[in-house]
Amino acid sequence: MITTPAETIERHRQTQAWGRVTLDGLFRKAAEANPDRLAMVDAPDRAEWTGGAPRSLTYAEAEAEIDRLAGFFAAVGLATDHIIGMHAPNTVDAVIAFLASLRAGLIASPLPLHWRQKDVLEAMNRLGAKGLVAADRLETRDTGFAARDVAAELFSLRFVFGLGKDVPDGLIDLGPMLAEMGDGLTAPALNRSEAADHTATITWSRNGMAATPVTRSHNQWIAAGFMPYLETGIEDGAQLIVPYALSGLTGLGAGLVPWLLSCGTLHLHHPTALSRLAAQAEAVKADYVLLPGPLAEALDAKLSRKSTTLVACWSISAPQAATFVPKHQLVDLHVADEYAMVARLRGKSARILPVPVGQISVPSHSDSGPDLLEIKVDDSEDGRPARLLVRGPMVPDRGWKSGGGADEGPATDKAGFLRTGISVRLTEGGLAGFGIPGEYAPGVGDLKGIDRVFSAYPEVSEAAAFLVEDPTLGARLYAALVAKPGSAPDGKAFFAYLDTERVDLAKIPTRVLMLSALPRNEDGSVDRVRLALRVQRLAQQVA
Repeated sequence: MITTPAETIERHRQTQAWGRVTLDGLFRKAAEANPDRLAMVDAPDRAEWTGGAPRSLTYAEAEAEIDRLAGFFAAVGLATDHIIGMHAPNTVDAVIAFLASLRAGLIASPLPLHWRQKDVLEAMNRLGAKGLVAADRLETRDTGFAARDVAAELFSLRFVFGLGKDVPDGLIDLGPMLAEMGDGLTAPALNRSEAADHTATITWSRNGMAATPVTRSHNQWIAAGFMPYLETGIEDGAQLIVPYALSGLTGLGAGLVPWLLSCGTLHLHHPTALSRLAAQAEAVKADYVLLPGPLAEALDAKLSRKSTTLVACWSISAPQAATFVPKHQLVDLHVADEYAMVARLRGKSARILPVPVGQISVPSHSDSGPDLLEIKVDDSEDGRPARLLVRGPMVPDRGWKSGGGADEGPATDKAGFLRTGISVRLTEGGLAGFGIPGEYAPGVGDLKGIDRVFSAYPEVSEAAAFLVEDPTLGARLYAALVAKPGSAPDGKAFFAYLDTERVDLAKIPTRVLMLSALPRNEDGSVDRVRLALRVQRLAQQVA
């Protein structure tokens, strides 16, 4: 399925920003060139947070599994352009399943790990998905049982596949199934023209209360991956550590695709402690470590290997980095939800460099690199923050609706710029990153919408969600509650209510603040700044 307009495809081909190889095609080329090179390795602590012992595969071994699984998907009845959901953490098995789905001509929809059963059900129903791949568990959550329950409620979901050690009855356990099938299965011949222009994935934006599906083709993903790949200058056979789930622009665009482009070794990681990430980076002699921006200074101090490049990801809520001169090569990656990202080598600067407005090429220190993104700012005349507009070979074309119609997501203007709705702050030399914390929380959505979720708790008369800056996470979500007359709700009862209602895990607050009334601005809106300041003052008093 091709959703990109023909004139856009032709323009990107003429600039050589787009080619003709697919993501799984990149892996196949790497396997042909380096069959005995180690392709992917599980985190050594895998068994602590999901089922199954750690695995490692060479390119030849992984290529055989990808081809066999693609053949299995086709054999059971999954056809070209069918949508298959992916709800699994960072494991070798999950990477194999993702690449195999693309090899079979399917459209993969990687789902955020914090989604619960009702979120997965809504997404799969909305897309008309035919299949779902789920891990047996993620830490203490039984994601396999949740996937089985989704299938029970969604008649159109024909196949549910399980990964891990304790796959529940009702799911097709991919491990034993493939072992029994042996080498008799091969990937179907797709006979597609311009295969790289076809839709590869549907990821999920949270720029608003409701999740919005965002489509990307193989070419759009490869263009996105070129941004950090060229800016870091990693070499062939690089060792890459990726602690982000392969479910969005950061994990796929800055993790999976640079790995494919470098023909290197992908070391998968599930974030539990900074010390474990540092230990794994030292053990594998990492050349490229992807990590949240606020952790860059701490990891920079811990690593002894000077040739490691740190790729510090800054999301919409992350505060600016503390001033420090990095010992390692540091590349700041500014991620604008699911729509675009900009990589910039910091060099010896102690501060993050502004994001430039206009055409952005990589590497930033070269005048001959490819143009991967163009940024424009929509200056508001009503006092609201300026908004981000983007276009270029990495930018998605549209959302999705069952049947292939356009979704009510961001629209493009007459010049082809995608209007993301993301606020920006102008500074000398460019933009101070993407997004201004306030009414919007990345991965969560509109805070006013979360107010309604919290206010539905029967014991309160009103409630508000607000963000408190955190030096490690960027921001934490808090809840302020006002009790109904005669009621005395406590935090434990409130959290139990949220769990009973199966509220999205990203919307569960860190703490609850009980108040007699919510502070208000002059226009009557909730003063979330005063709420955040109150929490910060309490923390200082305790300290």
